[in-house]
Amino acid sequence: MEQIICKNLNFSYPLSDENALDNINLSVRKGEFIVLCGRSGCGKTTLLRHMKAAVTPAGKRSGEILFCGKPLSEMNSRDAAMKIGFVMQDPDNQIVTDKVWHELAFGLENLGTESSVIRLKAAEMAAYFGMKDWFNKKISELSGGQKQLLNLASVMVMNPEVIIFDEPTSQLDPVAAGNFLATVSKINRELGITVIMTEHRLEEVFAYADRVLVMENGRITVDCTPKELTASIKNTSEFVRLSMPATVRIHSAVCENGESPLTVNEGARWISDFLKDKEIKFNRIIPKKFEDKGTALKIKNLFFRYDAKGADILENLSLEVPKGSIFAIMGGNGAGKSTLLKVVSGQLKAISGKIEIFGEKAVKSKAKILYLPQNVQTLFTRKTVLAELEEMGADKRKINEIAALTGIEKLLDRHPYDISGGEQQRLGLAKILLKEPEILLLDEPTKGMDCEFKAEFAKILEALKAEGKTVVMVSHDIEFCSVCADFCAMMFDSTVVSVKDSNGFFAGNFFYTTSANRMTRHVFENCVTDKDVISLCKKNILP
Repeated sequence: MEQIICKNLNFSYPLSDENALDNINLSVRKGEFIVLCGRSGCGKTTLLRHMKAAVTPAGKRSGEILFCGKPLSEMNSRDAAMKIGFVMQDPDNQIVTDKVWHELAFGLENLGTESSVIRLKAAEMAAYFGMKDWFNKKISELSGGQKQLLNLASVMVMNPEVIIFDEPTSQLDPVAAGNFLATVSKINRELGITVIMTEHRLEEVFAYADRVLVMENGRITVDCTPKELTASIKNTSEFVRLSMPATVRIHSAVCENGESPLTVNEGARWISDFLKDKEIKFNRIIPKKFEDKGTALKIKNLFFRYDAKGADILENLSLEVPKGSIFAIMGGNGAGKSTLLKVVSGQLKAISGKIEIFGEKAVKSKAKILYLPQNVQTLFTRKTVLAELEEMGADKRKINEIAALTGIEKLLDRHPYDISGGEQQRLGLAKILLKEPEILLLDEPTKGMDCEFKAEFAKILEALKAEGKTVVMVSHDIEFCSVCADFCAMMFDSTVVSVKDSNGFFAGNFFYTTSANRMTRHVFENCVTDKDVISLCKKNILP
């Protein structure tokens, strides 16, 4: 049964001459799990928002969308609220109450549902999603993963037939993201609820999908099953190849044919079979050595809490960041990572402890330290992208140079809120680069970025490092950090528990590590990136 049908759908935003959606024709069958991917700004979120009347963007539209054979625009408000759920990228943009059980009850209360029914449904959702221990908590006390799970439960309590997800794991740590996607898959399999999801991180969600759609310039260019897509991977665009899970990328690089593994487990079996009859002469990667240039940032015995009577958010934290390094800070949601960057940048004042910048006390240092927040929209106050850049006081030549470097040169006339999440990240990055900082503090800088620009972003960071700049970033993006970080720190329970070079960090972990490492650790040592695995595979099969 076709549940959602888009017929010749076209859409353009106000004041834009280009179509954000260009002749979209799409059918979604009941119970399907569809993954939608594509470059930042290709129209993914715009398409999803057209499937939910309450969040449909303003602009010029033609064509139609049918839900269960009837025009979506003719659905009454009750059916529109209940039958189609929408889970946003940022959980804080969707939560409207102050307590967990209030949030679960909110939608049903707005529809005038009886109190006894609300209590039953809220209790059922809390039990299903394992929310018993935080059912009565304040929203402010929840981690990012808990908030996103609450958003999902708040949608589920309405008994939806379709749930639409707009990059739901972009702000979740790897463990929380895996658990969230497993829960979504369970809902799809066991309850028959249709799932439509946009994602840039395909490592786990790819194997759950029934169909994969790829969008480019407002059009759907690929529509097939994951197996069909991987079978023809060599004939696809470079962007599609980069978007694939590590297992697919590695297989396609070392094999001429054969079915690509989709999961880490399948990848581990495949590489065992691939190397079965071969003498393994090369079985480990030798990590690169970092040239010591001194210390850029030194933190000692740092304490911080938001409330004088509250718990410590940072507790006796000590850390040293080498000068000229790319330093990644990882850890679970709520570990204190973002708070640490805010304290270092001076936005928050520590209770006690010492912070030194290039050997001087932070309060006396004249070094340029700039902070890119997780929510980059807080940086935007102007009506156009160009005006945002001009606000930084740089000359026209420098603005054009940075706009080209960050890939936003074609967006200069757009409003900052009318561009995609990934494009907003690029704009935020461009603004701080115009100030030529000596130390960059980046909070989830790859959030919303497509794989293609992540590769460009890694080059930007390498260029900054070559100029002697120091980059400290908080990130959940394991694959990105494994490629570009020199050092990685793990935060847990309000402090730093480990600091290692990037290779040693990822090679020694089970969960905070890459798919490439998990699928090959039984045959190779220190293999962390796709490049590592491909290099050793080719060395061992060459005569």
